[in-house]
Amino acid sequence: MAGKLSLLIGLGAGYVLGARSGRERYDQIAAKAQELWHDPRVQEKAGQAQQVVQEKAGRAGNAVKDKVSSSSDGSSSNGSNSATGAASGTGAGSGKGGSKLP
Repeated sequence: MAGKLSLLIGLGAGYVLGARSGRERYDQIAAKAQELWHDPRVQEKAGQAQQVVQEKAGRAGNAVKDKVSSSSDGSSSNGSNSATGAASGTGAGSGKGGSKLP
């Protein structure tokens, strides 16, 4: 639906900007757009869309917060172990070939 709306807006803008019929036609189009925007059905749908976006944003924010807190909990317990593991040669990068540093 967003793709169709974007297409209509783009076509409308292209027509308005490319039309050679002057200010009168522009004023007609602008008045029709205002009339459409102030239609109660359009306002209702816009309000519903705003609620959906707010709900989804809230859920996404909570999910990110949960991921960050769980990742910071896990990294603090592994942080000291990874440094000692690397020093003793048991960390990542100490495979069969040993260290790859020159």
